[in-house]
Amino acid sequence: MGRLLEVKGLRTQFFTQDGVVHAVNGISYTLDERETLGLVGESGCGKSVSVMSLLRLIPQPPGKIVGGEAWFDGRDLLSISEDEIRQVRGNRIAMVFQDPMTSLNPVLTIGSQIGEALQLHLGMSRDQARKRSIELLEMVGIPMAADRIDDYPHQFSGGMRQRVMIAMGLSCNPQLLIADEPTTALDVTIQAQIVDLVKRLKEEVGMAIIWITHDLGIVAGLANRVAVMYAGFIIEMADVKDLYGDPRHPYTLGLLRSIPRLDMDHKAKLTPIEGMPPDLLTGPVSCPFAPRCQYVIEKCTKENPLLEPVARNHYVACWVDVKKKG
Repeated sequence: MGRLLEVKGLRTQFFTQDGVVHAVNGISYTLDERETLGLVGESGCGKSVSVMSLLRLIPQPPGKIVGGEAWFDGRDLLSISEDEIRQVRGNRIAMVFQDPMTSLNPVLTIGSQIGEALQLHLGMSRDQARKRSIELLEMVGIPMAADRIDDYPHQFSGGMRQRVMIAMGLSCNPQLLIADEPTTALDVTIQAQIVDLVKRLKEEVGMAIIWITHDLGIVAGLANRVAVMYAGFIIEMADVKDLYGDPRHPYTLGLLRSIPRLDMDHKAKLTPIEGMPPDLLTGPVSCPFAPRCQYVIEKCTKENPLLEPVARNHYVACWVDVKKKG
C-alpha cells in the first residue's frame, strides 16, 4: 500500500485578546492507503484543530496555520490555492462532524444536500444525483431510502442523521474520510452500529480513515494505528495492539486505567488522572504533562521531550522509561 498523507511539523495558533493559543504544536504523522489512524486525547488537546487545518477550515482570523506541510497525492494542502483545496474538500477528502444537526441544513431536504456534492464534484444531473443519493442512503442502512430522501433533518433520529452525514461523506468516493467524534452524541448501541458501518464501508469503498475520539475503547476495534495527543503534541504513537499491550507514556497509561475493562476485578477502582489540562496560552517549554505526572523528574519541568522510537513503529515523547518503573 502506498503513502496517502504525510503531515510534517503542523503548527496552528489562535490569536485572541487573551494571548496566543498554541493549539497544535508541530505534529507529524503519516497515513497509508486503506489505513485507519485513531487520533485520541481529551477535549481541547488539538485533535479537531489539527485535521481542520489540513482542510484549511480554521477560521482566519483568529486562527492561523503558522508552520508545517501536509502532503496529499503529491500536493501540499497547506500551500495550494483556495480553488484547489475546494476541489479536494468533500471530493478527495471528506469529513464527518460530531453533531450532524449543526452540519446539516435544516431547511433543505436530505436528498438535495447529498445531491449538491454529486452535482458539484462529479458533474451529475439532478436525476442522476437523486438516484445515487438513494443508493448511498441504502448503503448506510437507512430503511425505505427512496421514501426518506425528501425528508428534512429534523425528521431523522440522531443515529440516522449521522448515517446521512456518512452517506454525504462517501458520496464522491473519497480516498480519505476524517471522522471527528461522530459517535459522541449517540447512545452506546447506536455507537456500535455506526462503528460497524464505517468498518464495513471502509472495506467496500477502499478508503483510509482518520478517526478522532476521546474514547480509547472505540479505537481498539477500529484503528490500525493510534496517535495519542496532549496539549497540541502527539505524545505516543503505535500500532493499536502495542499501544494497548505496552503503553509507554504516563498519559496513555492514565487513559487506559480510567476505562472500565471486562477482565478487571469488579472491586478494582478506576484511577482518574489528577489535575487539570494545561493552559495553551503559555508556549510549550517543559513537558506539558509534567504537572499531572506520577513519574515526573526534574528534567521534565525544564525540557519538552521529542517523539522518539522505543520499539518497532512505536514512538513516545517522555524522559522516563515507565516500563522500568513498573
